[in-house]
Amino acid sequence: MYDLLVVGAGPYGLSIASHAAAAGLSLRVFGRPMASWRDHMPRGMFLKSEPWASNLSDPQGRLRLDMYCAGQGVRARHGEPIPVEMFASYGLWFARHGVPGVDERTVTRVHTVPGGFEAVTEDGEVLRARTVALAVGVLPFVEIPAALRGLDPEYVSHSSHHGDLARFRDRDVTVVGGGQAALETAALLAEQGTRVRVLARADRLRWNEVPPPWERPLRQSLRAPHSGLGCGWRNWFYAERPGLFRRLPAPTRARVAATALGPAGAWWVRDRVEPAVEVLLGREVLAAHDARGRVRLETVSRAGELTVLETEHVIAATGFRASRERLGLLADDVRGGLETMPDGSPYVGRDFESSVPGLFMAGLVTAAGFGPAMRFVHGASFTAGTLVRGVRRRLHAGTRDGRVPAPALRLPDGALDTAGR
Repeated sequence: MYDLLVVGAGPYGLSIASHAAAAGLSLRVFGRPMASWRDHMPRGMFLKSEPWASNLSDPQGRLRLDMYCAGQGVRARHGEPIPVEMFASYGLWFARHGVPGVDERTVTRVHTVPGGFEAVTEDGEVLRARTVALAVGVLPFVEIPAALRGLDPEYVSHSSHHGDLARFRDRDVTVVGGGQAALETAALLAEQGTRVRVLARADRLRWNEVPPPWERPLRQSLRAPHSGLGCGWRNWFYAERPGLFRRLPAPTRARVAATALGPAGAWWVRDRVEPAVEVLLGREVLAAHDARGRVRLETVSRAGELTVLETEHVIAATGFRASRERLGLLADDVRGGLETMPDGSPYVGRDFESSVPGLFMAGLVTAAGFGPAMRFVHGASFTAGTLVRGVRRRLHAGTRDGRVPAPALRLPDGALDTAGR
């Protein structure tokens, strides 16, 4: 029986595995390394986060993005976005040097057994582990608006479904959404000859500003310090103090996780969108119908004005919703045993342990617990070290009586229980 099974091999899973290996834990890591970045993002996209805020985490801090870039003859500079392809290659390099082997098979089911968990792979192999860390990324949590869900996949898709946009060349496409995914997808479509428009609920698009220089006068730095999530003290708190963020009341955490750092386009994509992409603002899709090989979209404005447009395909760049119910690889009894936050995501304790003893969570699914940093690669460093310490505590507790004991719970309303978790 392994000490730890890591399910997922993206930035969070690889970082957790690196820390666990350094801690001497016996572990297995499952998943296609950097799959979301390699398979679900078209060529030509860039990281929105700064290079220095996009490091995967190893205990010695030796496997940074800037070190990989230097080895490729490229400088990772503040204020200069990194291509997604380079970041994906960096993740593969990290996996080779920082993780003791990754099994690229998919884990299809996890359920509890005496003393821990049993996991089943796609080809039927069964493995047992005392603890499990779920680092499944964002793909299980794809969110498509209700009005679009009845369409055939030929006519509607999510922005994360595309590793290549070439199929839309010389076609008519409507992108729904007003954030980075929508705007960068629209820019790439326009640049390849697609007739593309963006349809967004907001009355205006928001654009992130060009980041200030890394070195600047002390007064400016004190007024708005750099952080892994952008400048400003609020962003600094979210990025650099997730442990303190967790002490906020649960409803406050869930609200901040859902609203902070809302939809906005990166400064470097603005000039590619505004001259080339039609933008329809203040409109929401009410209904969508198959109209003889096209999609008929019925929209409504904030003032109640109804409009209709036809397009050949709709790409929903409408984000992700991390809820307990979407963790389909967990057996029903395990999933049903997860306490939830007010937003429906699983509750996690101070060590990222869920209310199911020995089952740990990482990444987007923990944003309501530890804050907006968990939506970005930047959160992987805090998560990896904290989670592995929690795994070691759980394993140590289990050796006292030969089983993994049930942890005390923290109630969803944010009140501490007697154990102070």
